[in-house]
Amino acid sequence: MKKIRCLLVDDEPLAINLLEKHIAQLDFLEVAATCPNVAKAFDVLRRQDVDLLFLDIQMPGINGIDFLKTVSNAPKTIITTAYREFALDGYDLDLVDYLLKPITFDRFFKAVDRYLHNAGQSGLPMPANSEPGFIFIKSRYKQVKVDLNEVLYIESIKDYIKLWTIKNEIVAKYRISDIEADLSGKGFLRIHRSFIVNLRNITAFNTNTIEIGKSEIPIGESYKSAVFKMLGNL
Repeated sequence: MKKIRCLLVDDEPLAINLLEKHIAQLDFLEVAATCPNVAKAFDVLRRQDVDLLFLDIQMPGINGIDFLKTVSNAPKTIITTAYREFALDGYDLDLVDYLLKPITFDRFFKAVDRYLHNAGQSGLPMPANSEPGFIFIKSRYKQVKVDLNEVLYIESIKDYIKLWTIKNEIVAKYRISDIEADLSGKGFLRIHRSFIVNLRNITAFNTNTIEIGKSEIPIGESYKSAVFKMLGNL
């Protein structure tokens, strides 16, 4: 397979370093250049061939979305950002994917696999050292192992979350935004300010709710576009 040349644009060195580590695990990817702002990125695109662009949104000067709108013949792009609220801004730009920081290798791999499918190349087998199918959650005075396949959905209740699983319910003092970050790339989707669902266990959905077994979970108005885009890609 011909090497896929990647341009990484982010003003956070740690974010660049993480992407470089992920890319180093896939021998068909290579870093063409890294840029701390869109001005330098524009210069790279003018001088070099780039196949895949990893682009942050919140940067000094012009933000990533506005930059992408001004670039003619832009390479296929994967947005990388810490801010979910900007997701809708990029839906008319034919993005490959939208990654929320911190970006796990599992989620990164799926975005690259989607790029390959869109480019007409076959999908990839997940490397053997991919993310495990469980996490540990601190509940009361101990760390509880949670099998992610058994989680139905997660509900936020003030300063706590409740994980509804096939076997039981687990209550933990946790912010829903934190558990959302921990589950990034693991088959979960936030559909409401108070709910995250396990995509594996959805049994039905309509324009207002998602059904998991006998439970009906509301879809928040501000999440609908992102939710239906994701469900349409399953």
